[in-house]
Parts: sequence; C-alpha cells; structure tokens
Amino acid sequence: MKNSNSNTKLIFLHPYIQKQGSSNRLWLLAFISFFTLAFLATLIYTRDSNSNSTSATTSNTMHTTPLSTNTPLPSAVINTLLHYASKSNDTYHMPHSDLKTISDVLRKCSSPCNFLVFGLTHETLLWKALNNNGKTVFIEENRYYAAYFEEKHPEIDVYDVQYTTKRSEMKELIDSAKEQVNNECRPVQNLLFSECKLGLNDLPNHVYEVDWDVILVDGPRGDWPEAPGRMSAIFTASVLARSKKGGSPKTHVFVHDFSGKVENVCGNEFLCRENLVAATHSLGHYVLEKMDESSVKYCKNSNNHPSGSASSS
Repeated sequence: MKNSNSNTKLIFLHPYIQKQGSSNRLWLLAFISFFTLAFLATLIYTRDSNSNSTSATTSNTMHTTPLSTNTPLPSAVINTLLHYASKSNDTYHMPHSDLKTISDVLRKCSSPCNFLVFGLTHETLLWKALNNNGKTVFIEENRYYAAYFEEKHPEIDVYDVQYTTKRSEMKELIDSAKEQVNNECRPVQNLLFSECKLGLNDLPNHVYEVDWDVILVDGPRGDWPEAPGRMSAIFTASVLARSKKGGSPKTHVFVHDFSGKVENVCGNEFLCRENLVAATHSLGHYVLEKMDESSVKYCKNSNNHPSGSASSS
C-alpha cells in the first residue's frame, strides 16, 4: 500500500496572478467602453453637422431663390393650353379667337387678377389655369353639378345660385329694371341688399366685396322660354363693374354667345353700346368704368335702344 501522502501535491495560487488577470479584464473593458463612447460621440456630431448643413443650405436656397406665386405662365404654356382647348371635341367649346381674346386680357391684368365667371363650362379649368396668380370664382345654376365639379377639382372655387328669371320674361324684366333705376335697380349699389328682380342677391357676401377686373358671362342656360336666360348675370356684372371701391377703375366684361337675343339686348341695355370695344358673332367685349354712387343711368346715351348683333370693331 502506497502512502497517499507521498503523492499529494499542494498548489498555491499566488495573489499577484489573480490580480493581474482581473486587471487585464478591467483594462480591456475600459478600452472597449472608451472607443464605444468615442464612436457614439462622433456619430452624433456628424449627424448634427449634416443636419445643420442641410438646414443652412435650405435656408440659403429659400433666401436666394424664393418661391414666387406671382410668376406668370410662359407664353408657350398659354399657347399650348389655348390650342388644345380650341381643338376639343366638345360641341360647345369656344373657338380659338375667343379664347385668345379673353386670355390676352387676363395676361395684361394687374396681379393678382380677380376673375368672375358665370357658368361652369368646357373652359372652366382653362380659366383657372390662365389666371393662376389671381382669384377665380365660378357661379353655377346647377347645385348638383357645382358640388360634383368642386369635389372632382378641389382647387376650383364655385358657388351655386338660384335664378328666378325666365327667358320669356326678358322684356318685362328690363322694363322693371328701368322703372326702378333710382331705387332697387341702381347701377351703383351693393346687390346683397337689393330687391331688384334682375339682381343676384344670394351670392356669398365676399363676392360683392371683391373688385372684379374681368367678368365672363357664359351662363346660365337660355335655350328655351322657361330657361333662366342670362339677363340676371349680365345685369349683375354691370352693377359689380360700376360699384368697385378700389383696384383698376375699369372692368372687362365678356358676353359669350353674343349673337343670342338675350345676350345682345341685355348687353346693350346694361353694359351699353358705347362700352363695346369689340364683338364677333360669338363674343362681346365691353369695358366699363366705375361710377359715382349718385349715378342713375346705365348708359350715357339714354336713347340707346336694343338692336341686332353688334358688328366687329
């Protein structure tokens, strides 16, 4: 039997060895922590620098090249829009000559230009585009079509109005307006408070407060005796033009389908032949000046009776 004590070996772990291993691990941990913090600091600094640089660049760009809402459409764009609008297959589209006449006036209009249009037509989007720097408002007789159009084209500002006139009553309505020229049917007034049979008094309040530079009468319908006709639209346009408080003293009023009896007769009665600067078979162009509040005549020539279609000038 061997002595177990003779094979027994005692191993002593020196304290220095334990401390040395622990110290190495601490140094390694400290080294990793240092570089981790350095990396995070560098990442944050770089991101902030890039963000500030981008902000500064954007700010400088905004100061050096501001976005302008008053930049007119290039001539090439306008000509292209007119070309395709006039080539439409729509039966009731305007000819190129009429489109260009109205477009030329809008281009010369001081910016921003205030443009009022009676009727939603094939050219509605064109008018909005051509007057892209200004205020364009449309007045439509059909409330359902107005709602549909505005939903489909949210950028279009359209209001519906209820016409109470009939095309067959044109003569009586004109006679009534003449009789009331000193009162309800004055040529200078705020139609919002008027009871004139030919005046539209149920438009939004702000429509009466705008100084309109250009007005186009291309509605409502007037193809049969019971249709509303354009008597009220023409009369209202004449009063709005003469009742301006500011802006340009002149207002361009266009009447489409000028060869029609209602358009021609009411144009001569309320817009006046002396204000007719040009006319074709389909478009009458009047230029009206604002009047004094005490005015009681629509036309300078009180003997200016309705006649046939105006000749081109």
